[in-house]
Amino acid sequence: MTLRKKIVAANWKMNMLQAEAAEFVKDLLLEIDDISAVEVVIAPPFTAIAKVNEALGKAQNIKIGAQNMHWERSGAFTGEISAAMLRDLFVRYVVIGHSERRAMFGETDEIVNRKARAAHEASLRPIVCVGETLEQRERGNVEKILSLQLRGSLADLTARELRETVIAYEPVWAIGTGRNATPEQAQEAHSFIRHILQELSDQTTAEHIRIQYGGSVKVENARALMSQPDIDGALVGGASLDPRSFARIVLAACEDQEISELSA
Repeated sequence: MTLRKKIVAANWKMNMLQAEAAEFVKDLLLEIDDISAVEVVIAPPFTAIAKVNEALGKAQNIKIGAQNMHWERSGAFTGEISAAMLRDLFVRYVVIGHSERRAMFGETDEIVNRKARAAHEASLRPIVCVGETLEQRERGNVEKILSLQLRGSLADLTARELRETVIAYEPVWAIGTGRNATPEQAQEAHSFIRHILQELSDQTTAEHIRIQYGGSVKVENARALMSQPDIDGALVGGASLDPRSFARIVLAACEDQEISELSA
């Protein structure tokens, strides 16, 4: 049995001014300052990245993420940001292909793949998002959609790069709706994702890749979701805007990590 360190990431989306971000970090550190069993990532808007880093100070247990990036290193791309610029801000992770980017800004699997490869070239770790809409689920196309998204988004990544990639399964119908997949539905999708990852690489690599669940994760359902064998953490949206709620989700992941270590 491969023991994967859980990863819980806060996706603030287009929320938080600099002062609010600093206050959030201050409150969060009071709750989880000494947590090391779980990897914690905060993905603020670009304007608050530097302030979050400053507020974290010497805290080593929380990493900075970004919510998007361009695949080119530099150039005439008004309004975009490059991997090198993110590295300059001490960013370690970058969310790529979030369903909102796919739906609102037309990002395709090919674009997601370009971004993923550019992230690895810059030693950033991509969190690659995949997931089906409600219509696709009701038509029985969940596996077809996930397979297409994974194969397109992860094309040409090496086994080493895949190991350093996090996959976030986010059923589109559960994002910001208050609805969430049941633990059984989520586990079924995560298990299928790991099966596809094995086809893209090998069993050992697939067993090392961490797969998060994202889709109306909150304190009340976090533990049940993250206790599933193939769910290795959470990509948290709305509940990550409150430091105490987010801390409780991180603590739920810690409890499950400790149980997994004992049973390994």
